[in-house]
Amino acid sequence: MKARRLFFLVAGLGIFSLVTRAADWPQWRGPLRDGISPETGLLQAWPKQGPKLLWQLQDIGDGYATPAVVGTRIYLLGNRGLDNEFVQALSVQDAKPVWSTRLGKVGNPDMQPSYPKARSTPTVDGERLYALSSDGDLACLETATGKVLWRKSLRSDFGGQPGKWAYAESPLIDGDVLVVTPGGKEATLVALNKRTGAVICKSAVPGGDPAAYASAIALEAAGRKQYVQFLDKGVVGVDAKTGQFLWRYDQTSKGPANIATPVAHDGYVYSTNSRRFGAALVQLHSTQEGVTAEQVYFERDLPNTLGGQVLLGRYIYGTNSQGPACAEFVTGKVRWRSEGIGPGAVLYADGRLYFHGENGDVALVEATPEAYREKGAFTLPAQPKRASGGGSRDEHAWAYPVVANGRLYIRDLGSLWCYDVKNPKAAR
Repeated sequence: MKARRLFFLVAGLGIFSLVTRAADWPQWRGPLRDGISPETGLLQAWPKQGPKLLWQLQDIGDGYATPAVVGTRIYLLGNRGLDNEFVQALSVQDAKPVWSTRLGKVGNPDMQPSYPKARSTPTVDGERLYALSSDGDLACLETATGKVLWRKSLRSDFGGQPGKWAYAESPLIDGDVLVVTPGGKEATLVALNKRTGAVICKSAVPGGDPAAYASAIALEAAGRKQYVQFLDKGVVGVDAKTGQFLWRYDQTSKGPANIATPVAHDGYVYSTNSRRFGAALVQLHSTQEGVTAEQVYFERDLPNTLGGQVLLGRYIYGTNSQGPACAEFVTGKVRWRSEGIGPGAVLYADGRLYFHGENGDVALVEATPEAYREKGAFTLPAQPKRASGGGSRDEHAWAYPVVANGRLYIRDLGSLWCYDVKNPKAAR
């Protein structure tokens, strides 16, 4: 209930203004970019074989991208080969295609280790959708038809510099503003008019960081409205109105992949790298010069994987290198750890945590700091074959899970599964 009250409080403040229903999943990590769904009336435990499979589609195009789900449509990115990365709309009912629009080619195809695939989640805002390809092609489209209304290139229009694994960011909508991260010296972050694509302001972060693979968030802290992003050389905050650089924290940027979206609450910002490289909390303070980020803790056994973290009340949940974990947000004290299904991605809905393991398994876990209490788990059927380079170069099931309108969606490379997770006994 606390999570639901927080959702409606923040939505009322207008920090995000996506035009959708409460049970939709309109963007990366859900309605408020925090991995939390306000939906209720869901199954509290799963049968041994898992919830009912409604359908599976095995040819959605390659990629690690998570879908967005609004009303009767699923929107997601994929690619076929290296010259055709696209955004598509599918029917929620039976996964039949509604439309498909090419964005461009796959970015940085010679990356090493080599994972050249679509990876961004589209952002749906009413009758418009915003999608960013791995090569930096940004497009605003009509949700009904897929017609492109305007385009930008983060590389050519803003001198963008992606990380070695290309662009992976999911665009942020904040009121009338669209925020993306070209990276580089000219416009490390940029704010655009969401209707026209016109530049509102550019933020040239000192050092001209390349973009990393995280997605920006908006927050109010230290007396300033800020956009916070995890760049190649650290987490930064910039003024939302002017683009002025405010602060940087670099301890969690020492690993290979700055992927997880920062988690923010009450002036604190939590960031993490991948598995072995730890997680940290900073507290933002207002100063005469602007804003400073004071480290509260830096620890290695906290929820810290690329599958993201969820903050519920005083506790943060996610996975570490062994499996699911829970810790106190402000102190970093670990409350429990479990091997569970191993490392993976997480979301919260109706008192439960949904984990999609990198091994392809799915688990339902009670959202409590008391102990790890699994309420069901299953293995996805007919999983795609993943590339193996040996050790850390192995390809895993990296897409985040989605819960929307009583359904659970799991994507893995070219496959998409849809499960019925409604509780038939709950009033809806």
